Amino acid sequence: MAKQEKNHTGPGFPPAVPGESLNVPVRREEIAMIFDPQGQISEQFRGLRNSIQALNADGASHTLVVTSAVPGEGKTVSCLNLAVSLAELPGVHVLVLDADMHEPAVEHYLGLPRRQGLAEVLAGQLTIDQAVRATSIEGVSIMGAGTRPTNPSELLGSDRMKTVMNRLRQRYSYVVIDTPAALNVSDASLLGSMADGTLLVVRLGSTARY
Repeated sequence: MAKQEKNHTGPGFPPAVPGESLNVPVRREEIAMIFDPQGQISEQFRGLRNSIQALNADGASHTLVVTSAVPGEGKTVSCLNLAVSLAELPGVHVLVLDADMHEPAVEHYLGLPRRQGLAEVLAGQLTIDQAVRATSIEGVSIMGAGTRPTNPSELLGSDRMKTVMNRLRQRYSYVVIDTPAALNVSDASLLGSMADGTLLVVRLGSTARY
């Protein structure tokens, strides 16, 4: 059995430590925007970013759900690369929100320890300010999924979630939301109904047609 992290203030993970993640470098090579910023993959994400910007001519804050049909198609990697590409724009601040409470991965890909996050915010145990973590990537902050609740879909579809989304809109230029695979659970569609847009990630040659 894996050992639980010590010094937590209740069930699940401990709260975030201010400034803890600022000096943790991204080590996963899949984050092409960090490891190969001039490469073809990075340019493709900039192209996607430019398309999103073109649809957002008024410059209003936007919330974007990123999902896939099934697990393993690269939605979390795409979510992070898109966030970094958006943060390259002048004056843009991006929050990556890990709303995949079933298999959260944002903190893992950034090399950060798991901490309390969205689940605790929705349960009223944590404020947004306490849950948001700055990263070593300029202009990019994250909110992890937190401790897995027994009822992820109920929490994500709640009025409290709508309130959190509205508050995040007021604070960030873009909120990029990583969700579970769309065919596994209903979470992506619940969040998609609250967001301004949904991006579906598919892997060429492996995503089946339904």
